[in-house]
Amino acid sequence: MADDLLLPGGEWRLWPQFALRGPGFPAAGVLAMAPAGLAEAADKFRAGTALTGAAWTEFTGQFGTAVAESTRALQGFASRPAFRTAVAWQNPAVLGRGVGLFLGWDPAADGRTSKRREREELVAHYWQRFCVKNDTIGFFGPVGWGRWDTGRRGLAVDPGQGLVSNTEVFFASWAIDALAKTVDADPAVRPWVPPRRVPFVRAAGDLVHVPGRPPQEATSRERELLRLCDGTRDLAALAAAVSAPAEDVRADLETLVARRWLVWRLEVPLDAHPERHLRTALTRIGDEPARTRALAMLDALEQGRDRVAAAGLDADELSAAMTALETEFAALTQVAAQRAKSARTAPGRALVYADCRRSATASVGTAVLDELAPLGLCLTAARWMTGRFAEAASANLRRAYDRLRARQDRVDLGSLWLECLPAPYGESVADITAIQAELRRRWAEVLDLPGDARRVHRTSAELADRVGTAFPRPEHGWALSRYASPDLLVVADDADAVERGEFELVLGELHVAMNTVGHSLFVRQHPEPAELHAQNARDYPGPRLIPMLPKAAPPRISARGQHALVRPEDYHVALVDYTGDPHRPRTVFGADAVIEDRDGRLVAVLPDGAEFDALDGFCSALTNRVIDRFALVPDGDHTPRITIDRLIVARETWRRAAATLDFATDTDEARRFVRARQWREELELPRFVFVVSPTEPRPFYVDFDSPVYVNILAKAVRRLARQDPEARLTITEMLPNPDRTWLTDDTGATYTAELRLIVVDGAR
Repeated sequence: MADDLLLPGGEWRLWPQFALRGPGFPAAGVLAMAPAGLAEAADKFRAGTALTGAAWTEFTGQFGTAVAESTRALQGFASRPAFRTAVAWQNPAVLGRGVGLFLGWDPAADGRTSKRREREELVAHYWQRFCVKNDTIGFFGPVGWGRWDTGRRGLAVDPGQGLVSNTEVFFASWAIDALAKTVDADPAVRPWVPPRRVPFVRAAGDLVHVPGRPPQEATSRERELLRLCDGTRDLAALAAAVSAPAEDVRADLETLVARRWLVWRLEVPLDAHPERHLRTALTRIGDEPARTRALAMLDALEQGRDRVAAAGLDADELSAAMTALETEFAALTQVAAQRAKSARTAPGRALVYADCRRSATASVGTAVLDELAPLGLCLTAARWMTGRFAEAASANLRRAYDRLRARQDRVDLGSLWLECLPAPYGESVADITAIQAELRRRWAEVLDLPGDARRVHRTSAELADRVGTAFPRPEHGWALSRYASPDLLVVADDADAVERGEFELVLGELHVAMNTVGHSLFVRQHPEPAELHAQNARDYPGPRLIPMLPKAAPPRISARGQHALVRPEDYHVALVDYTGDPHRPRTVFGADAVIEDRDGRLVAVLPDGAEFDALDGFCSALTNRVIDRFALVPDGDHTPRITIDRLIVARETWRRAAATLDFATDTDEARRFVRARQWREELELPRFVFVVSPTEPRPFYVDFDSPVYVNILAKAVRRLARQDPEARLTITEMLPNPDRTWLTDDTGATYTAELRLIVVDGAR
């Protein structure tokens, strides 16, 4: 493989490896939920036809028989050990009250009551996720890997042995934090816990400086303790350093904690293995009985985790192991073993989670690589978007810096961060929304879309100059904005079809200003993580400034999503939250990073003299605003499928208010199924779609040939209509369809899949 793997045009560089994302159950599983012949029978009743009479009576009998057969098929899937285990990982309680009761239902003898249909829909909802959603969690969404191979034309799959080659069970960080808090409550532990300064507090001269407050007085020993409290020195070490009795120093520390200048508690860094950090901290406890008590509690949880890991695909043992672990955890910590589900707690509600590596690997050659010129056009527009946002953010930072300089002689990264709250700055959502709207407007001009088109085809050759003019290269950016992480889907009947040129490509989500493959969940499931580190080092020949991420952050940030490609030469900077390891070299407090104006450019100067663009101190917050903002077309009632060369850059999409979907309120299943198909025919929707509703946590699959998936759609419509009748559902064609899949396992079963690429702007 050559060092430079470039997209056509030579401006964008690809990482030679990509993540291979796909579910853990074959795609054929959802196709089995569409009874043979039922859709054709339903379509005999055209719109406006009375659903009465002998023909309707005959159809309702056929419908009842078909639905019972579909239920039995779903029961067959739900009884499989792998399915039951996957559900147990998601929600163990569902196994008994949901899956278990569903399996006990005889659809031929028992009636289709609302409660039984509800259980059926619950199981079917899990089933669609496990079969056609390219998630990345557990064995039902294992992390796969593939490589670009310029010596090959087509696509090849090495299925390996079994579905997964590696499984690891991790503690959720909040669970270990709860145990640390319990240990910390032991008075005998406190002397062995190193206190640390609040990141934005600093002692200088005779005063202590806290952003937003006048400088405050403190004793000379208190100021010295603030300088020494970096999270590595315990009470005895601090007493020795200031040559004072331990009890006097303890009183000083308590005073500093009360003034909120100091934190004195047992803390665990944000990491995929928080229990290892906690164990290291516990071994430093010099009081032997206290150390023994603390380690015994951690030992108990680790033994429970190991039992969970050993359960394999035995759903009953997994549930029992999880229950035992939860019981032990609750007894030790007096904390509920599951956090309430909400937008801010997921992922990681349970005590433990599993990540797995897919056995199958893929090699993709020049037939696909040569068709990626349109991706370069999209990346050019995405770069313009991040550049415009960086320009707005830089202007805001300048205004914030000027305000601070008018009040004080010195500005640091901690005070600048607080001055800009809510991160990255108060108007950031409005700014990126306006930039996104402008992005869509310019794309509309570039593409020149007909008003009533269903299919639009353009060539990269005819668009290249237009794109270059509409989206000029920006001058501004931040470290992460060099990256993009597009999802690429290959539409082909099988891997051999790519060799023959019988394929299409689809651009899925385009994640902007983020290297998602550098996240912990991917890096830890790579067979050779050093290869990813080498690519990262090539992108960043010098050290990076990496802000510490808060633990209580938006859902996309967690221990699984933290930066894992961190090198010893990189700097971690704490702004408000302190979630790093204080023993790690090059760990910096925000108050110690001075902001200076260098010829109109704001830079952060670290204590050792290292300099970084001040914008890099805000890089995670900036990325969080733009990562999902790339869009080609406005949110109209209908947008066409847009293809550039052989790459589908936008799938056909419809948006409808929930209150207009009358079929959803029909209480008769057979009528609802027929009316849903009439509605589908009216809009000319494809058979397979994904639906996004404001009331649902994630997109869900709908097959209009399947009564149970029509029922799930209808329920989502009713739920949304109750909340807001004018709110709209977004319906998008599914590409590829579940019957066009090329990723295989060692049994020949096929799976949906996408390639998570990493692209770097080589000119930045």
